[in-house]
Amino acid sequence: MIAAYAARFADDAVSGLEVGSRPDPEPRDGWSVVDVRAAALNHHDLWSLRGVGLRAEQLPMILGTDAAGVTADGREVVVHGVIGGPGTDEPRSLLSERYDGTLAEQVAVPTWNLVDKPAELSFVEAACLPTAWLTAYRMLFTSGGAAPGHRVLVQGAGGGLATAAILLGAAAGLEVVVTSRSPERRERALSLGAAAAVEPGARVPRADLVLESVGQATWSHSVRSVKPGGTIVVAGATSGDASPAELTRIFFTEITIKGATMGSRDDLVHLLAFLARTGVRPLVDSTYPLTSAHAALGKLAEGEQFGKIVVTP
Repeated sequence: MIAAYAARFADDAVSGLEVGSRPDPEPRDGWSVVDVRAAALNHHDLWSLRGVGLRAEQLPMILGTDAAGVTADGREVVVHGVIGGPGTDEPRSLLSERYDGTLAEQVAVPTWNLVDKPAELSFVEAACLPTAWLTAYRMLFTSGGAAPGHRVLVQGAGGGLATAAILLGAAAGLEVVVTSRSPERRERALSLGAAAAVEPGARVPRADLVLESVGQATWSHSVRSVKPGGTIVVAGATSGDASPAELTRIFFTEITIKGATMGSRDDLVHLLAFLARTGVRPLVDSTYPLTSAHAALGKLAEGEQFGKIVVTP
């Protein structure tokens, strides 16, 4: 089968990628093989190409954590990309960390990881959900406890996580405030349903909940912008780890800080139902054929996309 895989590690990431023939997945008990119809890209793919979370002896490793496709018996499914974890004999990992990922014509996953794709969603739309959208859903509702009328600050606009948070939050009756350096991205955020879009660090009304995925560049603003007793949910640190942690403000104002990494299979089921019933759909920046994976990952590395980049085998 044709696949996009990490062949070597490289600082510029994309030069370590190759697209070519790899062995078909082998059947194993309790696992299913999915014919991939669409797979979405994530920054996890770029980190893998730089050697983060992978060892040289694991190469070549097929990249990708998100996919939607069809099983051998014709079932249309969305792949939950978290393998193993508590309650199983399998160490917790994401697809493309221990097992080959989704940027291929086929992918093998535990059958339990498959969720029925709603007929209302296309394969391209469904493929956008299992990482960025699932993380946004978990940050907002499972970890963040957001409810209609709450104000939510989203640090950064343009990527899959931020656009998902805006669309989900607006549909759920939240007041979503977004930060971005780019005037164009602020305008796009407003068009998606954000109540306000401001420059990073700008003073904003105190938020019940802050979604933080930037880290060092925005952490102090997040801590200053959340209400006393409010919550900050952290799902990444693209600008580096925060320093200092501002512990004095955190304990004095009784701020709760929670971490979120993707979400559970149940979260994915609920997210799919949310989209099917509300009509909310993922924002797709662009689609590429699998054979053009270099160009697709190159665009992701440039950081100029607004929404998800999808690859179709």
